Amino acid sequence: MLYRMHYDSPLGGILLLASENALMGLWLPGQHADHTLLKQAEQRENAPILRQGRAWLDRYFCGRRPTPQEIPLDPRGSEFRRRVWQRLCRIPYGKLETYGQIAREMAAESGGKMSAQAVGGAVGHNPISLIIPCHRVIGAHGNLVGYGGGLALKKRLLQYEGIDLRTLHDPQ
Repeated sequence: MLYRMHYDSPLGGILLLASENALMGLWLPGQHADHTLLKQAEQRENAPILRQGRAWLDRYFCGRRPTPQEIPLDPRGSEFRRRVWQRLCRIPYGKLETYGQIAREMAAESGGKMSAQAVGGAVGHNPISLIIPCHRVIGAHGNLVGYGGGLALKKRLLQYEGIDLRTLHDPQ
């Protein structure tokens, strides 16, 4: 069974999607939700995983720095995307990494090659925004690039985490 709920945040409405065992989706304002799965989901805010998701978001918006490891996650995607999303979960609150850094580290771990663009493609398909912290990934040389909810939302999230945006190169 799938469950969904709406969460009112300082950023606007957030949609959450969960199975009995794990959170499967979290979409911030302006992001494209998986409507196929949401249509299958029952509106049930008291589902245990959704209660955990709500508590995680409450802690985040109160500045308590929750980690992705505090809640069971089950993002749907290819094995490569899942590996990238697992890697994103290691980026600490208030810290930034580049697509290139992540690609180099993952290539070294697997003994192969990987491009920053491949990592960017996986990051762009993250179905559990915020908890899997794709907003903490920036372009080379501190370039503030791409975000599913738009750069204004990415900036708000980074500011929320205390990141000084003056150190980043904003294309706008």
